[in-house]
Amino acid sequence: MTARFCTALLAFTLAAAAHPGDAHAAYPDQSIKIVVPFTPGGATDAVARLLATRLSGKLGQPVIVENRPGASTVIGADAVARAKPDGYTLMLSGSTTYTVLPALKPSLPYDPVRSFEHIGIVAMAPIVLLAQNAVPATTLQEAAALAREQSAKGGLMYGTFGPGSAPHLAGEMFAQAAGAKMMPVPYKGSAQLVTALIGGEVALGVDTVSSAAPQARAGKLRALAVSGDRRVPQLPDVPTFAEAGMADASFVGWYGLVAPAQTPAPVVDTLNRAVAEIMQDEQVRKTVSDLSLDPVFLPGKAFRDQIAKEVGTFTEVAARAGITLD
Repeated sequence: MTARFCTALLAFTLAAAAHPGDAHAAYPDQSIKIVVPFTPGGATDAVARLLATRLSGKLGQPVIVENRPGASTVIGADAVARAKPDGYTLMLSGSTTYTVLPALKPSLPYDPVRSFEHIGIVAMAPIVLLAQNAVPATTLQEAAALAREQSAKGGLMYGTFGPGSAPHLAGEMFAQAAGAKMMPVPYKGSAQLVTALIGGEVALGVDTVSSAAPQARAGKLRALAVSGDRRVPQLPDVPTFAEAGMADASFVGWYGLVAPAQTPAPVVDTLNRAVAEIMQDEQVRKTVSDLSLDPVFLPGKAFRDQIAKEVGTFTEVAARAGITLD
């Protein structure tokens, strides 16, 4: 080993010791993948593709969206939890992945807190309680009274996206707040649920504002109440659950971006700053608002606090209603 080589090796070693964070200074140096655990189309996919386009511009590398649907988002979430924690595999998913499923399915292959680094919640998704036009209830309180009256007959039927879905839990929260028993009827998605409501198959239904607002505005359905702390611009005449006197029946869905656990802190910080800046952009905010979503940015701690709060709430609701997915 020559003296010159030894000197060069020593210089390199000292430089690496003096700048331990430089291993991540080049991030990203290749394309990034955002996994969406749903089929293409829909609000989650649209938000992910918006973020991908803007992140690519911010970070100078291609950002692609990969749809990995299946098992109520478990397939995609598990794949990301097991991915190499280098910042090149991320996931954007709705709150069902992070709070509803963990509350109802103890045997999940991932943990919503320990399996991920939480970059940020980027949008809130209000929901709406709907009634078919033939139902003799024009307000939330009238619907609650009707639900109580029908409890002895098996309960009002209401549409959901299947056992343990967010609409299922939202319907149970309404039933419990009303002191009533109701009967959930599963459908494969919003389109089928709305069709069933219009056709009179079920009396009530729970859906996202983004999906249901056009039909409600057209007079094909009756919107009784929306979740959240303020009315939504898509349905300005519809009160919130709190305004209608049933605050305990309300919850708001949301969309959060995560990386696998143990992704290096400098990488997470880079992504956190980039996404925070993106969500302040007026054009981004308008695009998200046009999806009937509320653009926000809630970083790591607020993200984890939201998970803890909702898992507790949904666990209690599910226990009272006897809902389980195992």
